[in-house]
Amino acid sequence: MRLELEEEIKTKLADWRSMIAEYQIPSTKKAMIQMANTFLPFLGLWRLMYFSLNWSVWITILLAFVNAFFMVRIFIIQHDCGHQSFTVSKKANNIIGFVCSLFSSLPFKYWARVHNYHHGHTGQLEERDIGDIDFLTVQEFKSRGKWGRMKYRLFRHPLTLFCFVPIYYFVIANRFPKTEFKGFRKRFKWSQIRNNLAILIVYSALAWLLGWQKFLFIQLSIIFIFSVIAFWFFYVQHTHEQTYHSWQKNWDFLLASVRGATYYKLPKLFQWLTGNIGIHHIHHLSSLIPNYNLEKCMKDNPLLTQYTNIITFRDSLQSVSNKLWDEQKQMMISFKEFYRMERLGLLGS
Repeated sequence: MRLELEEEIKTKLADWRSMIAEYQIPSTKKAMIQMANTFLPFLGLWRLMYFSLNWSVWITILLAFVNAFFMVRIFIIQHDCGHQSFTVSKKANNIIGFVCSLFSSLPFKYWARVHNYHHGHTGQLEERDIGDIDFLTVQEFKSRGKWGRMKYRLFRHPLTLFCFVPIYYFVIANRFPKTEFKGFRKRFKWSQIRNNLAILIVYSALAWLLGWQKFLFIQLSIIFIFSVIAFWFFYVQHTHEQTYHSWQKNWDFLLASVRGATYYKLPKLFQWLTGNIGIHHIHHLSSLIPNYNLEKCMKDNPLLTQYTNIITFRDSLQSVSNKLWDEQKQMMISFKEFYRMERLGLLGS
């Protein structure tokens, strides 16, 4: 049944490149509007948070939750600049992306290079640990000993995955040049170091001007909440039950995009606050489509979403139980399902 569906997708969407072509053209006007309605509210809320510390720290924390979503919008702009899709100018994209990185704390060119690699290899089981949240297949988990299984179960625990892993990712992984893969040149690592130094200088200057305790409390609160939101989106958009994974010899880009990514259908306000990144299947079909064109592309071409997994926020909560990729069933399964099949001897050798 799955093979029939995949063949149908390849046939019906054979002309997908022509469907998306016109939406890949950036708009300077839309880009400027998005920068204005993102940075101005963020800076305004940041200023309000600064003064709110004199009233109540709980008001400040509440404002941090709101402002974290504007940080998400800033990051989406940085993300599009990394794809060279936000404006028509490569120079402008690089400048805007670098400025955004001073807010998000994620080094611009280094992160973009790793993320672009993810786009070119999404769904490939050989490359699952680059630019995505790592996972094991059923057989890989089955072959692990008691300690190996315990470590993986700890890693996939929601508290670890959406609290401690984001902290590690922001504090360690993006500060030290560790990523290695074919085509990853030294200049990206040096750009990471230079970008991190620039972030350190800017943050140090602001801490000196505004008071280091207030500045760090406000900025780190926003970044932490932003990191949790970002990890949640990465998780639910690629770890849904009916996702797509394959070894490279059988991998198909169209299927990896349409089936491997989701349409995370959110209320309009949250779709806007998250820069349309929930329309992830079309973003994976072409990272050259700027975020402000994704919704129009989807509405004008309903066929692109016909075969995509559409999930709501309520649906996405259930994805937390998706822990292992079952190659036989071609779906994500829970630990509970794994141990049930193991007890019944259904896992094979």
